[in-house]
Amino acid sequence: MMLGIALAPLLVSGAKANPAAARTCPPPSNSRLASSLSTSQLTAVGSNSNERTPIGQGSYVALITPMTPTGAVNLAELRVLLRLHLEAGTDGLCILGTTGEASVLTMAERKQVLDVAVEEVKGKIPILVGTGTIDPEHVKEQTQQAIDCGCDASLVVTPYYVKPPQRALTRHFETIADLGLPVCIYNVPGRTGVDFLPDSIAQVADHPNIVAVKEATGDVSRVSQIHDALAANGVARDTLLLFSGDDGTTDDFVLSGGDGCISVTANIAPARMHNLMMSALQKDKEEVDRINAPLRNLHSTIFCEANPIPIKWALQRMGKIDCAYLRPPLDELSPDCYGAVEIAMKEAGLLF
Repeated sequence: MMLGIALAPLLVSGAKANPAAARTCPPPSNSRLASSLSTSQLTAVGSNSNERTPIGQGSYVALITPMTPTGAVNLAELRVLLRLHLEAGTDGLCILGTTGEASVLTMAERKQVLDVAVEEVKGKIPILVGTGTIDPEHVKEQTQQAIDCGCDASLVVTPYYVKPPQRALTRHFETIADLGLPVCIYNVPGRTGVDFLPDSIAQVADHPNIVAVKEATGDVSRVSQIHDALAANGVARDTLLLFSGDDGTTDDFVLSGGDGCISVTANIAPARMHNLMMSALQKDKEEVDRINAPLRNLHSTIFCEANPIPIKWALQRMGKIDCAYLRPPLDELSPDCYGAVEIAMKEAGLLF
């Protein structure tokens, strides 16, 4: 079985191997932190650092959290989904993010999800965990939980609603990175109301535990903007992985120098998203266009209502989960959207 982790050779039909496309971020050195952290923080830094799978390039699935019709987390279905992604070659796992309805899960439920993920995929693909929220103390609590459960990295969103200035955002990300778990910064101004700018990203990029950025602006030019800002700050370009958080522009993002995606589409087309990313990393535009053409309508249609409403319905329609329940304040997909999502799925070859 091909696991599709970032350390593995690139397996794309008709494409030449590109060593740069298999680049991974090495496990972070904690020497910079050791002089400033407390004893408890140093314990956190070392608790599972030797067992972490480094974050690398490729297609990371922004995984849903399956639920029962009464709203309980369906751990059995979660296991099935995780195994499907291993078989499909998904390069990394992003759990407990927006798509995973993390904002309405308790800490106990989060631990259940993390424990199952670690049991199923630990050491096979990286486990990236959404630990961001509005309150920094809660971010620390969730990040420490991810460390204790044995996860590989955290996805930390810019604190939403309160619109912190850039200096406060840089301090926030460095403070969370000081806990010792590698951090992927999540920039999604359309949801949070604040944009973490390329120059600010470059200011924190030399932190040994800030290893990646998920750019969900949909602005492909952000790749070059961030790379230019890194260079201006004397930071090597390959210090920081850049992931697209916008499925509709992911191909161009990676062709422009990005490193992969954290994808909602990957929930229902995991193998093709993996192959798409491998081809884009090799700059094989013809193959990228061939793979992505039947997916283009799907990339946009699965956002016909707020994520993850449509993608859960699509998974149920494919028989991958038993129900499309979402916890309030969200709701299941409006019947008005069924036809459009079905058409997009048929175009993608997911329904016949």
